[in-house]
Amino acid sequence: MDVKQFMEHSQPYLVWLASWFNSRPTLNLARVLDEARGEDKAAVLAVDVTVGFCSQGSLASARVGSIVGPIVRLFDRAYRLGVKHYILPQDTHSEDAVEFGSFPPHCVRGTGEPVTVPQLRDLPFSDQFVILEKDSISSDIGTGLHPWLESHPEVTIFLVVGDCTDLCVYQLAMHLRLWANATHRQGIRVIVPIDGVDTFDTPVELAGQIGAPPHPGDLIHLMFLHHMAQNGIEVVARVE
Repeated sequence: MDVKQFMEHSQPYLVWLASWFNSRPTLNLARVLDEARGEDKAAVLAVDVTVGFCSQGSLASARVGSIVGPIVRLFDRAYRLGVKHYILPQDTHSEDAVEFGSFPPHCVRGTGEPVTVPQLRDLPFSDQFVILEKDSISSDIGTGLHPWLESHPEVTIFLVVGDCTDLCVYQLAMHLRLWANATHRQGIRVIVPIDGVDTFDTPVELAGQIGAPPHPGDLIHLMFLHHMAQNGIEVVARVE
């Protein structure tokens, strides 16, 4: 590949991508619930909003931790509007997890990492949370998510937040969108608020020093948000 040509050809798209990102609308949740004709029609799904990604452990980062505040506000807003469904798929890995061939060991069962962040646990309605343990980046395979979806056919609005944008958030949002498409479920809305998702950042120089693949957080975050939007997922700036 000609690097110079590649850079020149990519620049218009990157400029457009930044503009698209900055123009995402705000979603009025009260209006959405009114249009859906019922608070029971919505569910909030927060994937991997745990200690092991937000504050301590080999994969924790301050960048990811910064989404906790907006997520707590979303939970509180949804609850005050009458939303009752809160699904939390969370890495709860076995010690010999196959995934550890691709990522450093993290969120191992029995440690303090695969635990919901205290800011969410302290919410007065946290007893309504449905915790789904997972042993991979998939929130569906072997987690109980599919039975939950089948037992709640009234839910048509899925608000997806968490980390990381390009990994577990992407897998969860895409699963919901493709499940709805493949099963001909009309009216399903999968919504991703930007202020409630993010990914980690590993600059090229640092990646070389630690022997890890580069992971430019800003670029990957935007590109995966755009890819989700291309597939019919609603990407919004935030929910109010």
